[in-house]
Amino acid sequence: MTNEELRDFARRYAAAWCSQDPMQVAAFYAEHGSLTVNDGAPARGRAAIAAEAQLFISAFPDLIVAFDKLERRGDATAFHWTLTGMNTGPGGTGKRVRISGYEVWRIQGDAIVESQGRFDAAEYQSQLGHEAIG
Repeated sequence: MTNEELRDFARRYAAAWCSQDPMQVAAFYAEHGSLTVNDGAPARGRAAIAAEAQLFISAFPDLIVAFDKLERRGDATAFHWTLTGMNTGPGGTGKRVRISGYEVWRIQGDAIVESQGRFDAAEYQSQLGHEAIG
């Protein structure tokens, strides 16, 4: 992808997260693509990726994912984002969250084949009002 095509892809990806439709997020991935968040178990395939997206969408009914910037990293691209929302979903704390992070994408053609996502989990838990563990 050209730089402009990649920026457009990133804008559309952020909009998919804001759509409240996890299948729109999953549609950006190759059929057998994967999404890993903070070194957790990878979600492999579109159904698993949609399920992972649904966790955030359910927790934050007003979820906004803003596209901050792109950064080329060799044959990969880092998509930097900021998530904001009120944690009012099932079991929610009612707290507003604003957290930034990034996903390092490997793209083939017009689909993500692998995404390694990272954000500060301790800061996220703190904003939710949860005690730090350990």
